[in-house]
Amino acid sequence: MKFLLSVFLLFSLFVPLHAQTAAAGYEPTASNLAARQQFSDARFGIFLHWGLYSLFAQGEWYMQNEGIDKDEYAKAMNAFYPHAFNAREWIETFRQAGAKYICFTSRHHEGFSMWNTQCSPYNIMHTPYARDIVGELAEACHETGMGLHLYYSHIDWTREDYPMGRTGRRTGKDPQRADWPAYYAFMNAQLTELLTNYGKINGIWFDGVWDHDNDSIPFDWQLPEQYRLIHSLQPACLIGNNHHQTPVEGEDMQMFERDVPGENKAGLSGQAISRLPLETCETMNGMWGYKIKDQNYKSTPTLLRLLVRTAAKGANLLLNIGPQPDGQLPATALQRLREMGTWLHGPAGESIYATVAGPIAQGDSLVSTQGRTTGAVYLHLLSSELPAALNVPLPEKPASVEALLEGKPLPFVYSKKVKRLSVQLPQGEKVEVDYIVKITPQNRKR
Repeated sequence: MKFLLSVFLLFSLFVPLHAQTAAAGYEPTASNLAARQQFSDARFGIFLHWGLYSLFAQGEWYMQNEGIDKDEYAKAMNAFYPHAFNAREWIETFRQAGAKYICFTSRHHEGFSMWNTQCSPYNIMHTPYARDIVGELAEACHETGMGLHLYYSHIDWTREDYPMGRTGRRTGKDPQRADWPAYYAFMNAQLTELLTNYGKINGIWFDGVWDHDNDSIPFDWQLPEQYRLIHSLQPACLIGNNHHQTPVEGEDMQMFERDVPGENKAGLSGQAISRLPLETCETMNGMWGYKIKDQNYKSTPTLLRLLVRTAAKGANLLLNIGPQPDGQLPATALQRLREMGTWLHGPAGESIYATVAGPIAQGDSLVSTQGRTTGAVYLHLLSSELPAALNVPLPEKPASVEALLEGKPLPFVYSKKVKRLSVQLPQGEKVEVDYIVKITPQNRKR
């Protein structure tokens, strides 16, 4: 491994000379384009923030927020023993919830690696647990067909060679020991491990570029060559970067943190919306990592409506869970997953999976999705009470209109002159989550 690191170090010294030309020539392979479509069709994934920070039960930014010395923090390794962790049970739980992929934090900002890395002793194999978490999750995903994405932090609050950014300034690091070429080589060596030792990896989810957004001289992360490395190892692997900017060359998907694309209510997603596959990441409660006091879970209707609104923008929902330090998923999170699964495995699922952004939207109370291959339009009414009727634009008279969840036809009138559809809705019904009107076009299968 020392030899491998040396090769990466030598390689990285030459990157600035040709990184931009390497990136400019990126053309996704046929397998990558197919993976993008599969990803978009999935619409629902589970984010998992789990690492050494879970032991403290104060969230994943505990070291940064409390200014804890990195060496004292690392002593927690000797207590990390998640005896209740069962990868297969996790994946089966997510499958029953209707999720199609997971994104797991292989290495967060604290620098602790959750797999059997040969690049650093600061990893799961040097705890009393001594089991490869990423490896066990990869096996369970591959056995069930669950997609596997891996979160990987570009920053590190513990390694001396990582150049100090705006975070990690109170963890005892010596900024004079920064060595970007060495750190860049380390990251690429770890990424090579992840992409060669664990079978198919559907995506790499980068985070942390924002750590140097206050630098007086723009920091060169040398992303193009890193992206080229990933695509050379697994061409179909989708690359995304939570840099809160419009995607750059070499990226295959675009993320929006805590926001439906185009809304920017959280102030982190003001970037332009690209034509790449889109994904919204959001928490079930308030934190990403486990925090014992954070029991402010969003209700199941709230989570399902968020899923509907993201799908209506042509985006996936990556819903986060912070597993407990013993390896169990919080009971409230499990309850939410069961309830979401009941809804998604019912008739509503066809209005979410394999859909694109619909043609009709009237604020947050009426949005739409459209079947990618069927052309069926699904109107999602998200208000608690139904209006007497809907009047929406439609280019041609539909073959049928029905209440999707009830499976009952709805009376409608179509005006060819003004190209509008009027649908009569039942009265007196309370909408708990979503009232879905399915509009089937002419000459299409129901």
